[in-house]
Amino acid sequence: MRLNADFSQPVVIRPGDSPWLASPMAGVERCLLDRIGDEVARATSLVRYAPGSHFSEHQHPGGEEYLVLEGVFSDARGDYPAGTYVRNPIGSAHAPFSEAGCTIFVKLYQFAPDDCSPAVIDTARAQWTLGSTLGLDVLPLHQHGYEQVSLLRCAPGSHFTQPGNGRGEEILVLEGCFQDDHGNYPAGTWMRIPQRIARRCYSESGCLIWMKTGHLPMISGAAS
Repeated sequence: MRLNADFSQPVVIRPGDSPWLASPMAGVERCLLDRIGDEVARATSLVRYAPGSHFSEHQHPGGEEYLVLEGVFSDARGDYPAGTYVRNPIGSAHAPFSEAGCTIFVKLYQFAPDDCSPAVIDTARAQWTLGSTLGLDVLPLHQHGYEQVSLLRCAPGSHFTQPGNGRGEEILVLEGCFQDDHGNYPAGTWMRIPQRIARRCYSESGCLIWMKTGHLPMISGAAS
């Protein structure tokens, strides 16, 4: 399968644009955002676990990165409530499940070979820092080479400029409505911008977004 596999093209997927599809495990559904491969794939997805569902034990040959959006996601190492950001490095394995049900945003097979650090961050308790402009708060989650992952909280009426640097960005809107020169993006919107062209970003109502920058050149060659 190749879905949104041309990383030179921008993609915007709003809630309802893509269907939920059954996975090989009962009670686990996926909303595919981009994918190269079949069951073992370089993939970005939303994954929804029904209460009491589980997924069979599997390895992460290219690493696994996820953010718990709703409910509690679990594996043998612990329970991860909504707001938890996790990185399972290359070669790790687990058998995840959810007693109460959950939804996660997950990226598979996208780690740099030398990016080996695991991480578990409870973003509800982590220390935020002031952003570059008034009304913008930032919670750094991960940094490796050019790649940076963070949460951004924008106060109502706040605005900032995203400079262009050619290394791309990816955004998931978690709360509120994120806006830029090209449109409005409500909660649940995922977008991939291949080239960080300078643009004005703002939020009239306030929003919370997950953002990754600096990573697209690394993967675009593998996708061609």
